[in-house]
This record gives sequence, C-alpha cells and structure tokens, in this order.
Amino acid sequence: MSNPELAINGGPKAAEGLPNRFHFGKEEKAAADALFDQSIATGNAIGYNGPEEEAFGKEFAEYLGGGYADGVNAGTNSVYVALKSLQLPPFSEVIVGCVTDPGGMMPIVELNCIPVPADTEPGSFNAGAAQIEERITERTSAIVVAHIGGEPADMPGILKVAEKYNLPVVEDCAQSHMALINGRKAGSFGTVSGFSLMFGKHMCVGGQGGVVFTKSEDQYWKVRRAADRGKPFNLPGHTNVLSAINCNMDEFHAAIGRVQLKKLPGIVERRLKFVQMMIDRGFDKLASIYLPQKDLRDGFQSCYWWWRIRFVQENMKCTREEFCDALAAEGIKIMANYRAALPATQEWFQNRADKHPWNNPLYKGDANAVYATPNCDKVMATDMVFFINESYGEVEADKIMAAFKKVTDAFAK
Repeated sequence: MSNPELAINGGPKAAEGLPNRFHFGKEEKAAADALFDQSIATGNAIGYNGPEEEAFGKEFAEYLGGGYADGVNAGTNSVYVALKSLQLPPFSEVIVGCVTDPGGMMPIVELNCIPVPADTEPGSFNAGAAQIEERITERTSAIVVAHIGGEPADMPGILKVAEKYNLPVVEDCAQSHMALINGRKAGSFGTVSGFSLMFGKHMCVGGQGGVVFTKSEDQYWKVRRAADRGKPFNLPGHTNVLSAINCNMDEFHAAIGRVQLKKLPGIVERRLKFVQMMIDRGFDKLASIYLPQKDLRDGFQSCYWWWRIRFVQENMKCTREEFCDALAAEGIKIMANYRAALPATQEWFQNRADKHPWNNPLYKGDANAVYATPNCDKVMATDMVFFINESYGEVEADKIMAAFKKVTDAFAK
C-alpha cells in the first residue's frame, strides 16, 4: 500500500461526506404526536392491539398482495411467532439457511427444535432448493428461508421441495422488503413470513419491530395467539389456549410503520436507481470486482438492503481485506465479509451437544452432526458487503465510483 494518493496512506478522500439515510421525517413525527395528543387529552396511555396496529396489519397485508398481517416487537420475534404458529413437534428438525442473522436461527432452539443449516446455492448467500433437500430427514418439520441482502431466494424451487415432503415454509424477509420474483414480493410465497422493521431496514417502526404475514386466515389466528400469550383470538368461550410470550407491537410503533410503509416503494426505487447510476459509470467493468446480481434468475430482483460485490483476486495485488481497508479510508462503507451471519460457526451452536434441546433423549438425531457448506465457504471467501442507501444520488455515485477506481488502479496487476 505504498501509493501516496490513497487515503489510507494520507492522501485525500475520494468519497468524503456521504449522506445518512434521513429515515424519519415530519410525517412520522406527526403520527407520533397525534398519539401523544390523544393520550394527553383522554388520560389514556398509548396501548397495543388498537386501531393503529389493526390498520397497519391490513395495510401491510395489502402491500403483499392480500392476506393477513400482525405486528410484533422485533424481527427475531417475527420468526419466533411464525414458527410458534406452526405448532411444530418438539425435538423435530427445522432446516434453515446457513447464512442468516443469528435471530433467524435462534428461535428454532427456543421452540425446542433443532436447527439444521443448509448450504447456499453456488455463488449465493441464499440456501437453494437442492441444498435444502439434502438436509431433509424423517425428523424434519419445517423449512426457514431467508432472502439475504435483499436478493430473493429460489422460492419456486424451494416450494416444490416443500410440497414433495409436505413441509411448511417460513420466509425470513428481514432483509428483503420489496424483493421480487416475477413481480411477486418476497414474503408472499411461504406458509407464513416474518419481517424485521428495526431501524436499519428498508422501512422501520422505530428502534425495533417486526410483522408476521400469512395468506391463510386460519394461520393468521394461530399467529395472533402465538404473539400474545396464547390469548383465544377468534375462539369465543375459551381461555388462553397455549403457552406463549408477549411479542405485541404497540400503537406507537404501528403508527410510525403506517407512514414508513407508504414511503417503502420510493425508498427501494431510489436504491435501484443508484445501482443503475453506478453501472452507468462502469462499476461493473472494474477489474477488482464482479457483480453477482448478474447471475440472479430471470425475473428475480434484489431490493439492495446492501450490495453484494465479489472481489476478483486474480486481477489484484492486494488481499480482499486490504482492498476494503483502502476503500473504507476513502469513505466507503464496506465489509470484507459477512461471517457475522454464520450462526452455526458461533459458540452457542458449536458448544451445543450437551445443551438443550440437543441433549434431550427425545431427540433422535446426531447432536454432534457436522454440516458441510462448501458453497457457502467459497462465497464467503470472495464476497463483500457494500452499504448503500436511498439518499445516494448522482453526486454520491461520482464520489463512490472515483473511490473504487482509485483503489482498483492502485492495486491492479
């Protein structure tokens, strides 16, 4: 890294002053103020399961093409509630993609089931249909499919596998708001789906939040019961019908969510426009990188929660880590890898054999099973996470392109 022009060596930054998202505006403030004004005027506290949450659920379901939605208090709990609503047999196995936030895998354990990591498709962070089918046993009770980074997983292929083995599918859409498969939104394919609405996602309801969606009314009532201590929703004459925790979203977050949902199409549209701006500037022609989105199936559209880009080592004299360090010094927000999203490599999973539920005699599988993920290993060795946001426009595209070109030229063979 001897090039004096690089910022990491004391040179000027190429991409200084990139803007933040400006996620909230006057509309969200007005929605929150209206609830406070109402509370102050009536003397009643801001609660939950009220008109704002009911409206938010209906509007979110309409956004997904029709069905039923229930707001919850976190994205992790959206997966938990979705799985809880399926009433899976204890100590059964649930197949889940090996690349996922820990919150996409840990709810399986909290429901006394066994997470079984499936490998990714070649060249992808998403689990594939063939890789999922390889993990199916007589103990399998469900499949969890995450759309990582905004890139949609192969839902048509995965649903064929699920139908073959009569397995429910939970879509984990924490990172895929408005990702499309042939014009149909991610989250509208599975038996039930969970979305994260925390502050870093395309849309949010505040610091934390989530929503669970299903096309089935019967499944919806199971979701409602699973999200609120087993209350007998739609079961007149009953008391609480199952043991469950309180995962409710409150009225305050629902009101913010209603505003954000209206903004979501514009947020995603601006991200897609920025991606095109970069390509128009020759981003995909740089010797240092390859854009894996070129390999998505026809009709599959990423919504770019972040932009996955592949480091082309054979064209460069530096390592991927050195490349990212140099870009970061130029002002680019980038991670050299996504290993933080490999929960099966973390201590809680690696040290599982003597812990519940793996050590329970009712589990008939191998608590020490080794789950090989060669496709994932390969893509983790090359792919980087490039953070973008909807505030980026032509000026930012110029700066970012200049930074990537500067670092590429400095280390190109």
